[in-house]
Amino acid sequence: MPGDYGVLIVLAPIALAGALVLGLTGFGSALVTVPLASHFLPLPFVLAVFAVADLTSVVRLGLQRPQEVVWPEWLRMAPMIVLGIALGSTLLLNLPRTAGTLALGGFVVLYSVYSLMRRGPPGRVARGWSYAAGLAGGLSGSLFGAGGPPYAIYLASRGLDHTAFRATLAAVSIVSIGTRLLAYLVAGLLAQDGLWYAIAAAVPGALLGLTLASRVSPRISRTALARAVALTLLASGLSLLVRALR
Repeated sequence: MPGDYGVLIVLAPIALAGALVLGLTGFGSALVTVPLASHFLPLPFVLAVFAVADLTSVVRLGLQRPQEVVWPEWLRMAPMIVLGIALGSTLLLNLPRTAGTLALGGFVVLYSVYSLMRRGPPGRVARGWSYAAGLAGGLSGSLFGAGGPPYAIYLASRGLDHTAFRATLAAVSIVSIGTRLLAYLVAGLLAQDGLWYAIAAAVPGALLGLTLASRVSPRISRTALARAVALTLLASGLSLLVRALR
């Protein structure tokens, strides 16, 4: 395992924080977990750990309301997700660590700025954008462990009600993360030294985070939460950029 086994202590609270965001908003766990954990462990190791933790979380969420999934949207996005993951996994294996950290930091900063600047609900887009969203989510999921933003941005622009949005996003995420794990398996990322000890530390934290989210969700303003998450992501992304440039 890269680094000291003592670093595993930080994975449970990081996983809890990511799952709390996922449970409250329907996406975004990797935008919290991957940048934070990347301060302590190499990016490929972090991606593998939180892919397993995230799959556990989204399967739990996806089983809650499968009847609410908008399957035509899912069917358009799924093939492009698989293609994006195949391309992204190839890039991941050949991307220098410093370049990967810079790319991750830049991606998180751009998304946080987008979240902070957006006002009101997004305008409706044509269903053809589902293919671009699937490809972009597959690429960003493989490279940064964060495929959710492209999926969420697209589905939020399709006029779905809150229940259908969350259910469809969970179903899309299951395909995305499951396919990404298969790609990581083929690439050998699931055979990294100490990986399963790290997963054993992260998964309970993720499940606890989902439980907490289900209890606090009715008491919190989603607008306030989205802004707090965006500010946290901005700080995390900037810190990664500074670290990579040094």
